[in-house]
Amino acid sequence: MTGKANADERDKALRAPTVPPARDPSAAVAEEYEFARRKGTVEAFELFIARHGDDPLAEKARAELKRLAR
Repeated sequence: MTGKANADERDKALRAPTVPPARDPSAAVAEEYEFARRKGTVEAFELFIARHGDDPLAEKARAELKRLAR
């Protein structure tokens, strides 16, 4: 019976759920930008720029910082 039990366990392991696919990085960055925009603070935009300074959305964040400085 041990052989059958081991085979059943191996079959269960093969059918186990797999790791979900990696998240789209650009979607995550866009969500972070939206969070900073909703918060609307200098600190939120500065944090976004510090984390994603090379992303095209960083230019929008910089423009928001300029607007807030006025």
